[in-house]
Amino acid sequence: MHRGLVADLQATVYAKLQRLSFSFFDRQSTGAILNRATGDIQSIRTFVDTVMIQSILTIVSLGLYMSYMLSIHVGLTFACLATLPLLWTACILFSRAVHPQYVHGRELFDRMILTLAECVQGVNVIKGFAREREMAARFEADNLAVKSQQQKIFWRVSTFSPALDLLTQVNLVVLFIYGGKLVIDGVLPLGTGLVVFAGLLQQFSNQVSATAQIANGVQESLTGAGRVFEILDAPLGVQSPDRPHPLPVCRGAVRFEQVTFDYTAGNSVLQSVDFAVAPGECVAIVGETGSGKSALLSLIPRFYDPAAGRVLIDGHDVRTLDVQELRRHVGMVFQESFLFSDTVAANIGFAKAGATSDELIAAASAARAHEFITALPEGYATVLGESGVDLSGGQRQRLAIARALLANPSILLLDDPTAAIDPETEHEILGAIENAIAGRTTFIVAHRLSTLQRADRIIVLQQGRIVATGTHHELLQREGSYRRAALL
Repeated sequence: MHRGLVADLQATVYAKLQRLSFSFFDRQSTGAILNRATGDIQSIRTFVDTVMIQSILTIVSLGLYMSYMLSIHVGLTFACLATLPLLWTACILFSRAVHPQYVHGRELFDRMILTLAECVQGVNVIKGFAREREMAARFEADNLAVKSQQQKIFWRVSTFSPALDLLTQVNLVVLFIYGGKLVIDGVLPLGTGLVVFAGLLQQFSNQVSATAQIANGVQESLTGAGRVFEILDAPLGVQSPDRPHPLPVCRGAVRFEQVTFDYTAGNSVLQSVDFAVAPGECVAIVGETGSGKSALLSLIPRFYDPAAGRVLIDGHDVRTLDVQELRRHVGMVFQESFLFSDTVAANIGFAKAGATSDELIAAASAARAHEFITALPEGYATVLGESGVDLSGGQRQRLAIARALLANPSILLLDDPTAAIDPETEHEILGAIENAIAGRTTFIVAHRLSTLQRADRIIVLQQGRIVATGTHHELLQREGSYRRAALL
């Protein structure tokens, strides 16, 4: 049962994560997401396997023992169980005290998982600066924090259990005093009455003592369940409308109408951005770091929604379109292109399910990638390492461009694709870009003049606002940030 529950929950959580908008991932760390999808789901399994079953057995046992004791003597039963309200109150107080401790413990565990993930992902930086010892100490500190928190919870549980045992022993004292009097008065027989009642009361007390472990297990499980359901209950954010406007064919006309956008409320990244791009036009977006270039691109495929204004494609507000259909018309190449641990063909074909070999080769050729792919040990069937670690930066970028071109998008977004490559590789990437932008509406975030000169128009952003537009030569004739940057 628990295996099926865990598998179903993990599949459900994964499916929900795929549907959540970017804003959710902006607020959550990698460690927290991984921990919720693994360790916290295991906590729910523990609740079903241990807490739920043990609770049912305890409730049934307590009911049976109480029924037998009531059949022997009602007054003695109520007298011996007079401490039950205290036991109930103790369980409530314990639960309220230990729940925040479990929540904090899971947060500390999230931080430890994040440290581990960053150590693996950033191993080149760590080794390059010879910081292995410091990172090991950092992980050890996180690990000790988790251990310390678990010890705090352990001591609370260790105190709670004896307290319950002490209260149950009070019941025996009441039994001997009140029950002994009943025996002396001849109301209750000694053998079949008091002795049997004492045995039942002892078994009842043992079951009550088990509630300490149940209460602890409930809090541990509820903490994990709460964190899992935070994902399952999280609002989707960006989603398709109930009746989306169809867009079977996209010409590629894009318009920003007084768009204001912020990642967090009150901290605008874009302010009153207004411009239009004709189908097939190539527009370069330039500006200082933090000026809102990547944010502007992210609004076109509706990774985020603007706080004010509208983004239109072919005259339709993107919020009125089906999200999946919209993104099929938009191809994207990021500054750091992600590649899966799969074959070259699968990485290119990720953009279009069921793509033929001819289509893969055509996309790779347009991206100037076919030649180096055929030189790989198994060509298109070569399995890449994690994140394409066995390829150069230029090769990864060309595969990303091929992936974007395979879907034959009407709109192409290139987020600084030549930022981290050498001049020779830049020449290869620019050749791929020339093929990519032909006949497509293209947005390029760029800093290098070689890329900017290929644009039909350049938009200069400064602190989230458009401060200048024009061609490369036009902007060079004007006094401003673009001319100063170009002359450096």
